[in-house]
Amino acid sequence: MSSPRHVVIVDVYAPNRRLAPEFAKAGYEVVRVQSTPEPPRVYRTGFDLSPYAANIVHSGDVAATVDALRAYAPEAVVAGGEMGVELADTLSEAMGLLTNGTALSPARRDKYVQMETVRAAGLRATRQLLITDAEELAEWHRGLGGRIVVKPVRSAAGDGVTFCDTPGESVAAYRRILGAENVFSTRNEGAIAQEYLIGGEYVVDTVGLDGQHHVTDLWKYEKLSANGIPDLSCGIRLLPRRGPVQEQIVPYALDVLDALGIRHGAAHMELKLTPDGPCLVEVGARTAGFDTPFYATECIGEAQMEWVVDAYVRPERFAARWKDDYELKRHFISALAVSTVDAELRSYPLLDRVEALESLYDVRPLVKPGDRLTPTVDDLSTPFIANFCHPVEEIVDRDFGTFRHLDGAGFYDVAES
Repeated sequence: MSSPRHVVIVDVYAPNRRLAPEFAKAGYEVVRVQSTPEPPRVYRTGFDLSPYAANIVHSGDVAATVDALRAYAPEAVVAGGEMGVELADTLSEAMGLLTNGTALSPARRDKYVQMETVRAAGLRATRQLLITDAEELAEWHRGLGGRIVVKPVRSAAGDGVTFCDTPGESVAAYRRILGAENVFSTRNEGAIAQEYLIGGEYVVDTVGLDGQHHVTDLWKYEKLSANGIPDLSCGIRLLPRRGPVQEQIVPYALDVLDALGIRHGAAHMELKLTPDGPCLVEVGARTAGFDTPFYATECIGEAQMEWVVDAYVRPERFAARWKDDYELKRHFISALAVSTVDAELRSYPLLDRVEALESLYDVRPLVKPGDRLTPTVDDLSTPFIANFCHPVEEIVDRDFGTFRHLDGAGFYDVAES
């Protein structure tokens, strides 16, 4: 009997749990590496380790972690989530495996360094300031004028992102961010200010091998203004591979990947299509979150998870197909509920009307009866997700619109304060 073959995934948690089973289908056992001694608070809801051949907790000693991994002779090291990107770069480089290397690792995590690296490559990049003190920020905002965005240098899922119309609002946002605990349960190391980009926001998800990038899926955010947030996401729509917008954003996105040295593996990029062309918001050298790769696979046949496996352990298959366009078999929108109240949730009284919608695929109540409902200000504070999928696009559009109509005060039965 032959020995099992292994791959390593750094920081597998619930949002990226589906990657390991895809490697298992290809005949590989997965060794999980945890980059921090304790899981971030957002992921501390009981993660099942039974599918993994081992769970190695990184103590900060790279040599010790490499020694522990060599016992499994892994054929690849892959970043599972945003926190694991830099350690995956370090381990893959140290073990002589397929790697994006460590030279540009900071540019793949630090949002300020990322934008400056893109700018240095001659690509469109937003104007920005690495904030060192409040007065500097106020002066920069006064000079730029209009709305700006203040956010942590390292975080995700919209955590800490604040839209500011005045220097006073900017300074207040900076002070809230500085030293606060972010979504990854670490203290914010700093904050940046960036110009506010006007235009639709899009997602470009890719998988690469030796700098050859396959576009696995494309998305457009649906937006509204609520709870003081002018650009609050209320949904995300799967797009066809080709179209006028796609022809503008994809070439730019691939140039950004090259600028950041993301030659191998998955990338998840958010950008805006402004009147002056596409401009980066941020990019992660890992698969997308919110289970969008799973839903993309349901609508396309395969997406980031399957292509990551090809890139790392089936390179011949990747090389034979990477130029092929995906085709939508079904249309899809993930609808995010927007709460405007702060109270204990008793029930969702209109749930039966949502469940009766023709294109409903599933619902995900993130705030359950008995839990505290809070105003939605980012991706992490949406209380309820409804996913719509159908071969006919108009039916998905109709049901998404119906959900937006239902998602008002009557959607939530709350306890009296």
